Amino acid sequence: MKLLLTSSNSSPNFSSTAMEVLLNLLVVFSALASLEKVASHGIQPLSKIAIDRTIIALDSTSYITATPSVLGVNGGNKDWITLAYSSPTPTVFDWIGVFSPANFSSTPCLPENPRVRPPYLCTAPIKYQFAIFGNPMYISTGQGSLKLQLINQRSDFSFALFSGGLSNPTLVAMSNTVAFVNPNAPLYPRLAQGQTWNEMTVTWTSGYITNEAEPFVEWGRKGEEQQRSLAVTLTFDRSSMCGAPARTVGWRDPGFIHTGFLKELWPNSLYTYRLGHKLLNGTNVLSNIYQFKSSPYPGQNSVQRVIIFGDMGKDEVDGSNEYNNFQRGSLLTTKQLTNDLKNYDIVFHIGDICYANGYLSQWDQFTSQIEPIASRVPYMIASGNHERDWPNTGSFYGGMDSGGECGVLAETMFYVPAENRAKFWYSTDYGMFRFCVADTEHDWREGTEQYKFIEHCLASVDRQKQPWLIFLAHRVLGYSSIEYYANQGSFGEPMGRDDLQKLWQRYKVDIAFYGHAHSYERTCAAYQSTCTSNEKHYYKGSLNGTIHVVAGGGGASISFFSAIKPKWSIFRDPDFGFVKLTAFDHSNLLFEYKKSRDGKVYDSFRISRDYRDILACAVDSCPSMTLAS
Repeated sequence: MKLLLTSSNSSPNFSSTAMEVLLNLLVVFSALASLEKVASHGIQPLSKIAIDRTIIALDSTSYITATPSVLGVNGGNKDWITLAYSSPTPTVFDWIGVFSPANFSSTPCLPENPRVRPPYLCTAPIKYQFAIFGNPMYISTGQGSLKLQLINQRSDFSFALFSGGLSNPTLVAMSNTVAFVNPNAPLYPRLAQGQTWNEMTVTWTSGYITNEAEPFVEWGRKGEEQQRSLAVTLTFDRSSMCGAPARTVGWRDPGFIHTGFLKELWPNSLYTYRLGHKLLNGTNVLSNIYQFKSSPYPGQNSVQRVIIFGDMGKDEVDGSNEYNNFQRGSLLTTKQLTNDLKNYDIVFHIGDICYANGYLSQWDQFTSQIEPIASRVPYMIASGNHERDWPNTGSFYGGMDSGGECGVLAETMFYVPAENRAKFWYSTDYGMFRFCVADTEHDWREGTEQYKFIEHCLASVDRQKQPWLIFLAHRVLGYSSIEYYANQGSFGEPMGRDDLQKLWQRYKVDIAFYGHAHSYERTCAAYQSTCTSNEKHYYKGSLNGTIHVVAGGGGASISFFSAIKPKWSIFRDPDFGFVKLTAFDHSNLLFEYKKSRDGKVYDSFRISRDYRDILACAVDSCPSMTLAS
C-alpha cells in the first residue's frame, strides 16, 4: 500500500488535521506490518495472546464502557454493542479483549506444572480487537469507539483494555457488565441424519441442566399436529480435555448439549420444529420455529442435491479476532450457502470444522455462524486433525493440532450416526446416494477396524437402488498436487492410497472427496495413479476408476500448488469454494465446483450411465470367472 503525501504549498486545501490522520495511519500500518506473520496453515489467533504474562495495573485515568447493558431484547441470539474507551498513554499495540463470563478471574488458576506460578488471568478472551481499529486518531487523542457483535454464550460479558500488545498484556481498564435477556436459552440447532434414513436428529446448546429443566423438541409435518420428543443431554468438564490450551486458558464451560431424535419421518416432506425446556414450575422456554425437509428413501427417484467442502473455520463479521486473515473465506462460503438454501438438501463438512484449537468459546461462535444452514438441512461432519490430533491419545498422527480437545468437542457438539462417536467413521444414505465417511485421524490401513468398516460400507450398498457411491475423508487419501504433498513425493497422504485404492476400484466408488489441502483439485477417473479415461467433462458408461476431488477451500487460508502438474490432475484452483452434486435420476449426475466469492460454476462434469455400466468389469473390479457353461 502506498500513501502519497502532498505538501500544503501544493495543496492549499490539505488541512493539518488530515495530515495528522495520514501520519497516524502510517504509524498504524508500520506497526501492523511488524506483527508476526503466519504460514499458510495459520494459527489460532487467540494463541497469540500471552495470557500467562498478563500484568494487572488498573489505571484510574483509563476507562472502557459498553452499551447497551441488556442484549437480545427483541428475542435475538446475537446483538451489537458499542464500546467507548480512553487511555492517557495510547499506543498502536493497545487492544480490547471480550471476556465471558464477565468475572474472568473469579476462580483460582490451576497450573499444569506445580513449579510454574499460575497466571493472574485464567482464561483467554473469546475474541479481541486493536484499539486503533477504525480509530486512526486514537494514538493522538487517546480516545476511540468500537462496535462488536456478540452472540448468546450462556453467560455475561465484560470488556478489558490492555496495553503492552499481545506479547506483554497489561490490564489498564475494565468495563461494566452486559448480558443477554436469557443466557440459558436453547440455541443454534444443527440437524443431522439419524441411524436410519427416516430419522432426523437435532442438536442444540443451552444453559439448562436437566434437573432444572426438561429438554424436548416439538415437531411434526408442516400444518399438522405437533408432537414432543424428549432429548438426551451431554456435557463435559475440564478433565475431559487432553492438554493445553483446552484445559487451561482456552477452557470455557460448554453448557449442555441436547439431541432430539425425530423418527419415522415421511420421505421428502416438510417438517417444522422448535426447541424447548420445561422448567420445574411448569413453564416452557421455547426457541423460534424452524423447518426442514425429510430425506428421500433409499433409491427414491427424485432430484437430490448435495454440498461438500472442508476446512471452513469461522470468522467474525465485526472484523475482530482473526487478525491474521486465516479464515476470511469462511464468511463467503457461509453467505453463499445461506443465500442458496432452497437449492440443496444436505451438507458434508469434511473436517477442520472451526479451528478452535483448544479455545472452546469458538465452537459456540461457529454453531451460531452456520445456524441459518444447519437448522434447515442436515449438516454432516467428518473428523479432521484440528478436531482430534493430540499425542498419546490414540490418534493416528502425533500432532497437537486439536489444542488439547482430542476429539471431545466435535464428538459432543455434533451428532453423527456412528456406532461410537470416538471412532468418527460412519455411513449414511440419502436417496440415490450412499456416503461412506472415513476418519483419517484413526488408522485406516488393511486389517484395522476402520478398514473393515470402509469395506463393509462400500460392499453393502445396492447399486441398482443407490447408484451413486461417494467416499469422504479429511486428509487426502487419494491425490493432491499442492506443494506440501508434492515436496514429500507422495502427491497425497503417505500410505493413503496403498490399501484403500483396491477397495475403491473393487466396489466402483464414483467420487472420493477430501479436505485438508485448502484449495480445489479434480483428477481424472484414476486407478494406481493412471487415468482410466481420457474424458474430462462428460463421462458415459463405466468410469473404470474413481474421480478424486480435493474440496478443502471452505474458508481457511489457501494452500498453493506445486509447479509440477501430474497427468491425473485435470483442474486446479487455489481459491475458496465448494462442490455441489445433483443426482437427477439413477443414470445422470451433475458435478459443479463453485467459488465462494460469487457462487458461479468454475468446473463441472456429468456422468451418464445405466446399471449395467456399474456391473461392467474393469481392472481389479470383478471376481474370477469360471469357464464352465
